[in-house]
Amino acid sequence: MKTDIILAGVGGQGILSIAATIGMSALSNNLHLKQAEVHGMSQRGGAVQSHFRLSSKPIASDLIPKGGCDIILSVEPMESLRYIDFLKKDGWIITNSTPFVNIPNYPDVDEVIAKIKERKNVIILDADKIAKEIGSPRSSNIVALGAATPFIDIPFESFEEAIKLIFKKKGDKIINANIEALRAGRAVADAR
Repeated sequence: MKTDIILAGVGGQGILSIAATIGMSALSNNLHLKQAEVHGMSQRGGAVQSHFRLSSKPIASDLIPKGGCDIILSVEPMESLRYIDFLKKDGWIITNSTPFVNIPNYPDVDEVIAKIKERKNVIILDADKIAKEIGSPRSSNIVALGAATPFIDIPFESFEEAIKLIFKKKGDKIINANIEALRAGRAVADAR
């Protein structure tokens, strides 16, 4: 088993919580993992990305080569395009459709979405809307993660257990909201 994932978004969108959840899930399944993060002015809405590599065998490098990525998981559509050169031809893009407009010349969102749809395997979901509908607007990152779980060779229950551990200090209300968000994202992927 080997899955290379690029997590992409901007500061404050919860990329690191996604990475922690995948990492905890991987460890509970005795998988090897390597992660490299880049935080570009993240407190001002700058780009945040993480190379996340999972494998049943030891991993030599923490960076994913261009053309070698299995999944781009983005919580903002333009950020998914930023790393598209890393994606395998049959790789998956899972992205939130809600833009984070932090620059005056942000491209037309419809054009960004159209460009993403040029790829073979794409799930575009309005994770912000789904998170609001379940009463947890800050969990849109976990909704997006839920939509990516079918493509990560880890049992879904492991992601739920990871959320319980990661959000333990925040209490049951936050844990349950994030598990509901994870399930809602998974339902979108399962319905495709």
